[in-house]
Amino acid sequence: MSTATLTRLSGAVTDATVSGRLWLYSNYHCNLACAYCLTESAPKVPRRELAGARMLELAEQAGPLGFTGLGVTGGEPFLRTDLPELLRELAGHLPVLVLTNGTLFTRRLLDRIAPLADLPVAVQISLDRPEADDNDLLRAPDNFRKVIQAIPRLVERGHEVRIATTLLAEDAPELARLCDLHRSLGVSDEHHLVRPVVRRGRASTGGMGVLAVDTDLAPELTVTVDGAFWSPFGPTVTAGVLDVDLLVTRRTDPLAYAVDRLLDLAEGRPPGDDNVLNIR
Repeated sequence: MSTATLTRLSGAVTDATVSGRLWLYSNYHCNLACAYCLTESAPKVPRRELAGARMLELAEQAGPLGFTGLGVTGGEPFLRTDLPELLRELAGHLPVLVLTNGTLFTRRLLDRIAPLADLPVAVQISLDRPEADDNDLLRAPDNFRKVIQAIPRLVERGHEVRIATTLLAEDAPELARLCDLHRSLGVSDEHHLVRPVVRRGRASTGGMGVLAVDTDLAPELTVTVDGAFWSPFGPTVTAGVLDVDLLVTRRTDPLAYAVDRLLDLAEGRPPGDDNVLNIR
């Protein structure tokens, strides 16, 4: 381990120059094909999975380097049959936040993830509108019903649940109704994240959302099978092609190398509030 990298990263996390969470793109395929998806995920796209063994190697390196948490995203991570056990092992290194569309929580999967309720693992589920028709128009038929069934079931079983809402306009009038809904499902305001559609991936093709460059995005080292990126909003796919404008380095082994490259870029930024679009 690089002591110099540990010192740099720990200081940068303390100063909020970079995020303390290391993001891992577990896969790119998904059971949905949402209208604004950053990665153009869908059932038949290339899976581009980050091997479980590699994810554990990265987690093992992350803590000693100064990271304070892990994020697992996709695609839909729960399409991976090894994910429940993988999350348990990852949580043995650092607290984990896993992102999901919330549609796959059958009784069998709920039973398999039951041990995670006693570990530092939070589940973040996407829910965009307070009414089924509006929500499902952007995501998929029957998405709303599955999500509002899954959330209380997870809460009742002791899992920490967060909700992420992606809006075309942050002052959307339905936001108040959506907040009433997530409270009724057992999720507090503290665990409700609201962000705009970012014009990358499928949203770019459809002309949706806000344009975002690196100064609009908090530096959050994100590792995929293709390399290390500036942010989880970085390794997007447009017209089937990986976007590399936010690629930090193709080299992720050792992880310290990618951390140093991110810090070189982040520390050279002008002072000020980088999250001008509240994209996180």
